[in-house]
Amino acid sequence: MAAIVQAINLTKQVLSPSMEGNGQPLTILHEASFAVEAGESLAILGASGSGKSTLLGLLAGLDVPSSGRVLLNNVDLFALDEDGRARLRGEMVGFVFQAFQLLPSLNALENVMLPLELRGAARARERATEALRIVGLSARAQHLPKHLSGGEQQRVAIARAFVAQPKILFADEPTGNLDPATGSQIIELMLELNRAQGTTLILVTHDEALAQRCNRQLHLAAGRVV
Repeated sequence: MAAIVQAINLTKQVLSPSMEGNGQPLTILHEASFAVEAGESLAILGASGSGKSTLLGLLAGLDVPSSGRVLLNNVDLFALDEDGRARLRGEMVGFVFQAFQLLPSLNALENVMLPLELRGAARARERATEALRIVGLSARAQHLPKHLSGGEQQRVAIARAFVAQPKILFADEPTGNLDPATGSQIIELMLELNRAQGTTLILVTHDEALAQRCNRQLHLAAGRVV
């Protein structure tokens, strides 16, 4: 099976505030190279500060590397300008974040409809309603995020991420704000949708139980793949 995500010598350096005077860069990620096949699930593990979220942001084109390349479905992400990267994400990528990132003024159904409406997709309401049914929230469709529990908000976020059937889903600590029982339910839901839709799942986590459920684990230590 072909790789849908490839990282090639991916490096990210920044100037830390204390170093601006002498210009010594801080390397957050050092020459990371790996490939992820279509439909695979990959957990990125490592201690706080090891570069996990930085790596995820680079793979998604939300941040720009100091050097190296990322290929999404054989498209060189950083050969595109910012608008081009945004278009590619809109066509191929879904996101689930630790902080849910739901729009507070929209109800659950409207939050799930949003990515479909932004791309002018047909049957947005019907598809969003079905996505909420799949994650077990049909009865909560008209509720605003503030009236939903943390687990329910994360289910809405997952429905929103999967509703457009992305080729790749990036998840950053998707169970980080949830209690263990709710987190376990969210893990099952994401992996079931990964299997059902064939979506490639790449997630950052501290949760060893979640990581073990993925096809592969990639460990980072001090910005290096180990």
